Amino acid sequence: QILLVESGGGLVQPGGSLRLSCVVSGFNLRYYSIGWFRQAPGKEREGISCISDTGGSSNYADSVKDRFTISRDNAKNTVYLQMNSLPPEDAAVFYCWIGPPWTSWGQGTQVTVSS
Repeated sequence: QILLVESGGGLVQPGGSLRLSCVVSGFNLRYYSIGWFRQAPGKEREGISCISDTGGSSNYADSVKDRFTISRDNAKNTVYLQMNSLPPEDAAVFYCWIGPPWTSWGQGTQVTVSS
């Protein structure tokens, strides 16, 4: 069974930081790229970052570039998203996603940015 389980969300003040984790089970993540998406209330799900199988290459949406950092630990089958300088508009449910052949989503973790 393929499972992607996110954690690390929560309430943070504007300007604060959070580190999200996504633990993958059911296959060896080391051979695949993986990404993070987010969905704010009333908005479409948005791709924000992805990382290559080795971690040697990563991409970011313009909205999060220079504030978010994606990383991975293949020994732990885990991908991370370090989020810094969070404004209220970053509040959303964050999902990790893996493409074919597995094509699976996690259940999401809620990030709330508020004072």
